Amino acid sequence: MTKILICTVGGSHQPIVSAINDMRPDYVVFICTDKDRATGQSGSGSRTQIEGKGNCITFGKEAKPLPNIPTQTGLLADQYQVTLTQSDDLDQVYLDCSAVLDELSQRFPQANIIADYTGGTKSMSAGLVLAAVERPDIDLQLVTGSRTDLIKVQDGSQFADKADCERIRYRRLTEPYRQAWRRYAYSEALAGLADFKPPKGLRDEYTRFKELSRAFAEWDNFNHALGLSILQDFAPTLPEAMRITYIDIAKRLNHQNKSKRDAACLFDLYRNAERRAAQGRYDDAVARVYRLIEWSAQWILETRCNIKTGDIQTDQLPEGLAIKPNHKGKIQAGLFEAWQLVKLKTQGAGARFITEQEGTLLHHLKVRNNSILAHGFDPIPQSDWLIIYTWLEQHFIPMLLAEAAEVGIKHLPEQLPSQYL
Repeated sequence: MTKILICTVGGSHQPIVSAINDMRPDYVVFICTDKDRATGQSGSGSRTQIEGKGNCITFGKEAKPLPNIPTQTGLLADQYQVTLTQSDDLDQVYLDCSAVLDELSQRFPQANIIADYTGGTKSMSAGLVLAAVERPDIDLQLVTGSRTDLIKVQDGSQFADKADCERIRYRRLTEPYRQAWRRYAYSEALAGLADFKPPKGLRDEYTRFKELSRAFAEWDNFNHALGLSILQDFAPTLPEAMRITYIDIAKRLNHQNKSKRDAACLFDLYRNAERRAAQGRYDDAVARVYRLIEWSAQWILETRCNIKTGDIQTDQLPEGLAIKPNHKGKIQAGLFEAWQLVKLKTQGAGARFITEQEGTLLHHLKVRNNSILAHGFDPIPQSDWLIIYTWLEQHFIPMLLAEAAEVGIKHLPEQLPSQYL
């Protein structure tokens, strides 16, 4: 396999010579400096160590001058190139190194590319490391050896050693998927991690991250049973608060008692709408709120009166509320008619709510009806969502909690996590 070495060149030629002699690469890219920006002096640059003529490298007071690095290591003219960068401009060094790595990957797609950051200024070393860490196909190494101080290793003890950066690389490469959790974009995180190849030592951590992303992605898609199953599998690895909170909520969403399960699903739908709003998807959020309001009336009627709004019996209709049968002869109630039934057939928090909030509810339904996801063509702006959300928080959710207390749900469940731990 073709071996490519990219290395930063600084004041000392010895680490570079050691790296080339140890590795015997087929091609070398030297990251060097040229003239100093401030003074315009070229003598301070490391370019001369590669392209200088004659015995151009001097080190130590008594040592004899040496020829350039390619001559010392036997590199032919077509076996190396020089890329110039700035000595103390970290941004520029990073960009220059990234560009070189792009070029090398295209020119030598099957090659083993190794980045050696031993030489050069601190900014040059840091820039090369940053560029290489972002690429799983690039190996990092440094030249090390025996030390008697913090200045340099002892001459003759140098050797090239692979730098262990797998945890750094893993953290940097998975950071976009951690950020996706902040937007509740679990499916996005899962999709990204599915194409990710973890290093051997981090496979367990990778599997945990991917499977927890899958658990909350399934939950977010209302597949509560699968979400619970995955969470239970990984329960021992979860922080205690997270384990107790989300497994308990997920169990409610899969409860055998239909009335309690449906109540839990109502609050889950509300949290789901909040997540869509957090992503700026206000039409999606309001569409979920519409279903929440409709389903809440249906749940109250079925729990309190055994009335199913999809098939209402004639004797279940109160006086003053006429609902015509459909073409199949069934009496069915839409959202607003269902709430009229709640007002006329029950006496709890739901009945008080619709009596007091009927006009406001109608106004919010008009906003929904104008949405492109309903009967209109206009997107719902954030300002309209915030008005509806404030109303939900102040009036609707307290009413629903009062109704749900009868089946043992007294508190609004926690929102799904926005941070991967």
